Amino acid sequence: MSLSQLMDQRRARIAEWRAIGVEPYAYRYDVTHHATEILGRGDAVTAEYGEQVRVAGRLVNKRGQGKAGFAHLLDSTGRVQVYAKSDLMGEQYRRFELAQVGDWLGVEGALFRTRTGEITVRADKIELLAKSIRPLPEKWHGLTDPETRFRQRYADLFTNVDVREIFRRRARLTSGIRAFLDARDYLEVETPVLQPLYGGAFARPFVTRHNALDIDLYLRISNELYLKRLIVGGLDRVYEFSRDFRNEGMDRSHNPEFTLLEYYQAFADIHDMMELTQSLVCDALQNACGTLKIAYQGRELDFTPPWPRVSMLDSVSEKVGESVHALDEAVLRRHCEKHGLRAREGTGAGGMLDELFSALVQPELQNAAFVVDFPVVTSPLARVSRTNPAVVERFELFAAGMELANAFSEQNDPDAQQAAFEAQLEAKARGDEEAQVMDDDYLRALQYGMPPTGGVGIGIDRLVMLATDSRSIRDVVLFPQLRPEEGRPVADDRDEEPEGEGASPA
Repeated sequence: MSLSQLMDQRRARIAEWRAIGVEPYAYRYDVTHHATEILGRGDAVTAEYGEQVRVAGRLVNKRGQGKAGFAHLLDSTGRVQVYAKSDLMGEQYRRFELAQVGDWLGVEGALFRTRTGEITVRADKIELLAKSIRPLPEKWHGLTDPETRFRQRYADLFTNVDVREIFRRRARLTSGIRAFLDARDYLEVETPVLQPLYGGAFARPFVTRHNALDIDLYLRISNELYLKRLIVGGLDRVYEFSRDFRNEGMDRSHNPEFTLLEYYQAFADIHDMMELTQSLVCDALQNACGTLKIAYQGRELDFTPPWPRVSMLDSVSEKVGESVHALDEAVLRRHCEKHGLRAREGTGAGGMLDELFSALVQPELQNAAFVVDFPVVTSPLARVSRTNPAVVERFELFAAGMELANAFSEQNDPDAQQAAFEAQLEAKARGDEEAQVMDDDYLRALQYGMPPTGGVGIGIDRLVMLATDSRSIRDVVLFPQLRPEEGRPVADDRDEEPEGEGASPA
């Protein structure tokens, strides 16, 4: 039977509900207990009928016929069994007969334990809360096709209930980070998503049009320059969980819309921020996972501090077999060609070094490690090192071969910042589409004076990937970006719908 025929049959069931005086879409239901709370009663629930409860959830299986039957309801916490019997329910038993897998039901009745030992709700009253028109997907065994799961996250959440724990853990992680920063007198702020200039990162922006102002605006690629404006204004410690947007390719660690945590502290430098970031990440993982040794994709990642420091220049030199500290373009190009690498247009020696690092060193950074010694040419918003003028005071945090964080001793010299912006304009003229732009208002803010400042940006989605053992960023974003559904072959979810016992998707 086709999907459309099944849906027609289920729509016809609505008339049967109305024929017995039940409106199939309720306004509310008074829930007194949830599944895990009921199952947690343990041995306190006996074969004798006991406490009256009111539960609600999606009907995920139903078995039995004639005068009695069993079913399971899935709520936000888990599944609970329901027992219905005609001589106990009277006319109410017709409601049990009409209910179909997928429907939302409210059930009122007494708790008891069946002969097989399962804690169960004896149904005295049943309310239809929402009639399901579309049958549950893929023959009751849960969604398995990744694209369908991401496109229909609502179905993914009720057919693959373990997915819910990913987002609960994500919430625990972010709330723990907020508590960590709040306890250190950081102020949570909000900065513009629509910006007249984009900046703070190397990325191509999304462009939109504001009709009333008759100007182009950009979805932010970073909130860095706005947060540093607040430091200029006298807010010494600020942070923001921001939704940022970068018009770039998609892969297992990149989504065009993502969550970035950035925090800035006046009177601090890169060393302060390194200690703070190590503490913050450890605290977040401990709260979310209960350990600093994280199982990820078949291996154990160790976040136990202190984390080692890896020199970008030294590590690339070791991999290619000669020093790259001089950033000689001919040398770097030769090694890029040897490994089949090509730097982004217009990025020169810095881009080639970054390509070599990403290909040769980054995959080996599995346990948490700070990468340091970034060349000046790759870091236009950072201050030059006090000990080595060829590099800047910057670190990136890596784990599982992914960049998790980026941090600077922030450039607070307005003339040096202007020169760095001008160099970026030259790179853009050479073809670097992701080069940063000249932000005159930000320079004006720096001219008023910004105190010494340390700043950090952490990719929250990637941190959640590690905390939940998720291979792809799409697993930890509720509604990831996908290609348009139009034109994509779509098979019927079901070719039959049994009315008797069904395996639960939970």
